[in-house]
Amino acid sequence: MMETIKAVCLFSGGLDSILVIKILESQGIDVKAVMFVSPFFEDRSLGSPATLIETAWKKWQITLEVVDLTEPYFPMLKSPPHGYGKNLNPCIDCKILMLKKAKKLMEKTGARFIATGEVIGQRPMSQRRDTMRIIERDSGLEGLLLRPLSAKLLPETIPEREGWVDRESLYDISGRSRARQMALAEKFQIREYPSPAGGCILTDPVISKRIEYMLKEQVEIQADDIALCRVGRHFVWDDGTHLIVARNQAENARLTSLAPRGQTLLKVRHFPGPLGLFSSRGPDSAKLLTAAEIVCRYSKARHENSVEVQATEVKSGRERILTVTPRWELNGIGCSHL
Repeated sequence: MMETIKAVCLFSGGLDSILVIKILESQGIDVKAVMFVSPFFEDRSLGSPATLIETAWKKWQITLEVVDLTEPYFPMLKSPPHGYGKNLNPCIDCKILMLKKAKKLMEKTGARFIATGEVIGQRPMSQRRDTMRIIERDSGLEGLLLRPLSAKLLPETIPEREGWVDRESLYDISGRSRARQMALAEKFQIREYPSPAGGCILTDPVISKRIEYMLKEQVEIQADDIALCRVGRHFVWDDGTHLIVARNQAENARLTSLAPRGQTLLKVRHFPGPLGLFSSRGPDSAKLLTAAEIVCRYSKARHENSVEVQATEVKSGRERILTVTPRWELNGIGCSHL
């Protein structure tokens, strides 16, 4: 009786990784899919991995394991050996980190190799020939990393040489066009799959600047800090004072749920408007008043001469009322808009 070959496949939920699993399964390979999640990508799955696992099975009959990458991600993000992309995206080191974790899963489960849905030339930083070689080398997977969609354009791997995988049944896809992948989806009767998207907030020019600011200003970063970077308008002072102003009712709720203990929530009284979340490194009544003025600027009280703002300390629950005039002009107060 022939031994069943096992493989681990990195799974993003996109068409490329779905196809890779189906290609390998069509050759009789037992594939274990692994999806890495973090506050920067697939963050919604951090709290509900079971839903993701169920969805993968119901839609594509894929056996999935979800792995939280948050803890090792922060130190890598602060100083990625291979640098950043256009914004704060450490794409090469991110992929290396995932593959190192996948390698441990491979060894644990008795799998022979790892596969990914990477396509030569599809992404500008991490899917060039030279960077793909670097990723394979630095992840400790030389010869054991198979990219089935572009395999015929790449050097032969150990799984191909050993006959675990039929190289002739693999593909030579390159570039950003999705035509051949969509044709393969028809072949494998994959009817439902998400549209291609970046997915990582570190590629976003606005959010990445906020995260960069937090990395510089805070000794320790947590998942909730990253979630706050997605919310509202951000105003910062040179001394590290920080104000976040929500943009709608949903963000008001989000800001309330994420408000760290020790910070101050600002709410305009008697008028509809956004919440503000204020933090400083010490007592600073002047900046708190300025923050209240900025929050008023975005409320229905923006044209009033005198407005009451309720300031509530999240940790103690202590409240006080500030009376301010909405501030329209930010020049001259040492505050920048992130």
